[in-house]
Formats: sequence, C-alpha cells, structure tokens
Amino acid sequence: MSAATIQVLDERTANKIAAGEVIEKPSSVVKELVENSIDAQSHNIIVEITGGGLEYISVLDDGHGMGAEDAELCILRHATSKIKCADDLTAIATLGFRGEALPSIAAVSRFTLLSRPADQDFATLVTVAGGKISEVREAGGPTGTKITVTDLFYNTPARKKFLKSPATESTNIHQIITKLALSHPDIAFKLINGNRTVLSTPGNGEPLSALTGLYGGK
Repeated sequence: MSAATIQVLDERTANKIAAGEVIEKPSSVVKELVENSIDAQSHNIIVEITGGGLEYISVLDDGHGMGAEDAELCILRHATSKIKCADDLTAIATLGFRGEALPSIAAVSRFTLLSRPADQDFATLVTVAGGKISEVREAGGPTGTKITVTDLFYNTPARKKFLKSPATESTNIHQIITKLALSHPDIAFKLINGNRTVLSTPGNGEPLSALTGLYGGK
C-alpha cells in the first residue's frame, strides 16, 4: 500500500492560509478593524498608519470594549460574538461576523489588543506574534479597544511582492475610511498617516458635515 500523499496541515500553516484568504493588503486589515469598531457602537474611531500600513496600523475606538475572557477568545479561529448557530447567518444585522478576521490578521503580523468595557477598572492586554499568544495581562486603558498591527506579512514575505507602493496602499486605506465615514456620519473618524492628520469628520450625524470634513469646503 502506498503512503498517503494528502496530509492534514498543522494549525500554524492553516492559519496562514486562512489569513491569505481574508487579509490581502493593509487596507483589508483597516477595513476589518474599523468595521468591528463600528459594530462595537463607537462614537470616535482613530486610525493611524505608517509605511502604507505595512509598518504600523493602529485602530482606537471608544466602543463597548471586551473583558478578559472575550479579549483572549477573539483571537481564536471561528470565534465570534455575532452568530451563535447556522440559522444566524441569514439574519446578520452587523457589518459581518468575521470569525476569521482577527486571528487571520494576528497570524501574519505582530498584533496587540488592549480592551476595556465601561464596567471594569482595568483593560486586558493581549500580545500575539505570528498567530501565537505570547502575553495576556491586566493593563491601564480607556473604555473601548485599541488594536495595533506592526510588521504586516513579516512571516509571509511572498505576499509582500503583490503589494503596491506605500503611497498606493495609503491611498487605498484613505478610500476605505472615506466610504465608512460617509456611511456613518454619526461617528467621528480620524485618519493619521505618518503623524499627519489627513482625514477628520465631526461625527455630528450630519452628512454635509462629514463631506466637509472629508473634502473640505465652507
């Protein structure tokens, strides 16, 4: 009998493949993280990037945050707060359940999550490198969630070959935030690129104010 040629992949390799399906470029990371912030009922969302998002991405919100158990669980594959059974897939009211998003991002970056709900005194800090949790501890932090992603695709260098220049990747991120800000004028968005604020909306619920914040005008 010949030896089997089909093998079950180890979890680390499987996570990288899943990451490739979900996370194509830095703007994919920003879209997933900001949509999660919107679903968390945030009033203010601040996105900061350097190097077109390959070097550094930070998404800070003032949403409802997560306790210690949820902060650790959200890094696991197929873990989500947005569905509980198969029937829920036909009745999703959020921007998506994305059970693969956070673990996929964490699998191809150096990833840090800091989150605190309003009813707790301390935040939870979760540090992940290449999909492996390296630290979970209490930390100081405001209500809401901050996710930091650095060295995107550091352990999947072949994927970097398909990316455009940092300027182009920055433009892609700018377009993502613009679309989300226009569709959510009740949320104040800010995009900081290399220590320079390139986009800011007031979040007062008025579409015209959001347009003015995005494109200027009197």
